[in-house]
Amino acid sequence: MKIGYARVSTHEQNLDLQLKTLEDAGCNEIYSEKISSGRVIQPELEKALSRLREGDTFVVWKLDRLGRRTVELLDFIQDMQQRGVAFQSLSDGIDPSSAIGKAIFTIAGAFAELERNLIRERTLRGLEAAKAKGTKFGRKRKLGDKQIEMAMKLA
Repeated sequence: MKIGYARVSTHEQNLDLQLKTLEDAGCNEIYSEKISSGRVIQPELEKALSRLREGDTFVVWKLDRLGRRTVELLDFIQDMQQRGVAFQSLSDGIDPSSAIGKAIFTIAGAFAELERNLIRERTLRGLEAAKAKGTKFGRKRKLGDKQIEMAMKLA
């Protein structure tokens, strides 16, 4: 059996491309969710993994849908191999059951982790630059100064 997993990080993002690609790859079951890979618990991923049996294939659209840290990805693949489950990453074309595939998988995982770290760095730099310009973050105030003053008098 082929079990597919699709994930996007935010509710604004769309799963359609991943779902279509997994369907076209012949997945019998597809689990999907809109949740950050940084979350410790990914309920739909857990469901998908619990359905896997020896001889099944676990399919993702792209490697980084599982996570961004190379160590986590390598542990994941090792766990799949120990369970007798094949792994397929459609966009990356990776077969980690061979020595070359495992090396490519390691390199691809390292690049996914690098990409995530670069995004984090750019985001932090952007926030720092915005703060330096005087940009205010957070929710806008509901009450003006006069209203706050009046409320304090009433209290």
